[in-house]
Amino acid sequence: MLKSKTLKKKANHGLIWAALLGAILVLIILSSTIFPNSNVINLAQMLEKPSFGHLFGTDEFGRDLLSRTLNGIRLSLIYALIIEAIASVFGIVIGMAAGYFGGILDDFLNFVMNIFQIFPSSVAAIAIIAILGSSDVTLVAILSLLGWVGYARLARSSTLSFKERDFILGAKAAGASDWYIIFKHILPNVLMPLLPMITLYIGHEIMSIAGLSFLGFGVQPPNAEIGLMLKDSATYINVAPWLLICPGVTLAIVVSLINALGDSLRDKLDPHSEIIER
Repeated sequence: MLKSKTLKKKANHGLIWAALLGAILVLIILSSTIFPNSNVINLAQMLEKPSFGHLFGTDEFGRDLLSRTLNGIRLSLIYALIIEAIASVFGIVIGMAAGYFGGILDDFLNFVMNIFQIFPSSVAAIAIIAILGSSDVTLVAILSLLGWVGYARLARSSTLSFKERDFILGAKAAGASDWYIIFKHILPNVLMPLLPMITLYIGHEIMSIAGLSFLGFGVQPPNAEIGLMLKDSATYINVAPWLLICPGVTLAIVVSLINALGDSLRDKLDPHSEIIER
């Protein structure tokens, strides 16, 4: 009874997080339509304090800070979704192949995964981008390249737990090919514990994009991006603190809601799983 109440409470929390996040995402997605003039410069309104006309105030060029914040998070969210789509597909295929075939292939792929995990992803991203040059395409490509290992490890461990089960052995006895078994029988079971990981990693990527942009290695001007906005706000921190506070708090709320939704999905879909940290 107590366990049932606990699960029901967690499910309710998940619905609350999903509803709050959904409302914010709708506003973010429609931000370019609701605020079509977010990049219009109006020096007569520069550095205005938050008001009913500009809820987040205006920046040093008189641009509405709320609209730029929403547009900035939308850009980071789009890039994060692309990064996780690429990284998850690549990592899941590599992990299932390693777990299913084993042997020399498993040893080699584990060796490659260990190499990728030697250095923190943020440090590796900065080093590679510094060599290749900063651009949005480079940013997405590098973070995708560095983000597949967590998916591969979890997919490998899940595949190892499934490949000796009766329904897999039955499929082998019936003459099914290895890749047919992997994608038809193993993949649907592997995806379940990976869904919470994808959700949590989206929040992680949004923060990574903001951090790299803040350091000058991510999204480049004149695009609206939270990291860039926080970087530019440092010059005006004493006279216009809302330039830092409003975008920063908004970013924290969005990422926190994404992480809370990911935790709720993990509790619901696979309560005994552990998310592999990057």
